Amino acid sequence: MQNKQMTDKEYMEDLLMTSKTLNGLYHTATQEACTEPLRRQFKSNHSDTIEMQHSIFQAMQQNGWYPMQQAQPQQISQVKTKYQQSQM
Repeated sequence: MQNKQMTDKEYMEDLLMTSKTLNGLYHTATQEACTEPLRRQFKSNHSDTIEMQHSIFQAMQQNGWYPMQQAQPQQISQVKTKYQQSQM
């Protein structure tokens, strides 16, 4: 069996997905904590993981591993219309 090494890009993608999952878990835990000290700790952890996720995102973007595309005005208008219709 051949061991395949992960690339730096694959490591970063894994880190980003893991941090997104962790953020969701801390968000839910913060909302459902039964004591104030526990809620504060989850909230602090959530804030830390948000910062970590942003740092990972920035590093990926700088390396060209998370390309961003400028939205066209027509695309923005379509999304706004769809959102407004869903609010009715």
